[in-house]
Amino acid sequence: MKRGHALALPNLLTYGRCIAVPLLAACLFWADILDGGIWLRWLALGVYIAAAITDFFDGYLARAWHQQSAIGRMLDPIADKLLVSTSLLMMASDGTIRGWSLWAGIVILCREILVSGLREFLAELRVSVPVTRLAKWKTATQLIAVGVLLAGPAADLILPGTTLTGIVLLWVAALLTLYTGWDYFRAGARHLIDE
Repeated sequence: MKRGHALALPNLLTYGRCIAVPLLAACLFWADILDGGIWLRWLALGVYIAAAITDFFDGYLARAWHQQSAIGRMLDPIADKLLVSTSLLMMASDGTIRGWSLWAGIVILCREILVSGLREFLAELRVSVPVTRLAKWKTATQLIAVGVLLAGPAADLILPGTTLTGIVLLWVAALLTLYTGWDYFRAGARHLIDE
């Protein structure tokens, strides 16, 4: 198997996703500050969609071209978490996500931190916890929910109820997040107890 290097296309796509995070945050920040900055919500959505597409292609191309690399395996989940967490925090800041819906965002963020810590601990023990099909559905639902919410205030002017749809999807993602988080914790718990 040929090992990927730091400048292989799959890794460049992952770097691009990392670079998209501050661009997305800037769009949401200025959309909130500027009067009539609703077009920046659409720009933020465009940046987000481009980043989400790279999430699919970086892994697919790395496997297809046999260019898996240590830096790619490390950065890929980090880039995903940065993208989602930054989006959630910025939308909490501008009021797109507020009230009880903040709890859905908190559940998602706490699960990501918990699972990352658990994976890091288990990696030291050379134990791998595979990604389940349900976890992939969780990620897909989460990405769609965040995308719908990014468009929310701008899309509500065209299609009323877009933000509400995004909130419902966010709660679905939060419930899947709780279940898959418990699943990961249960899978790693016996190693924690043994240690």
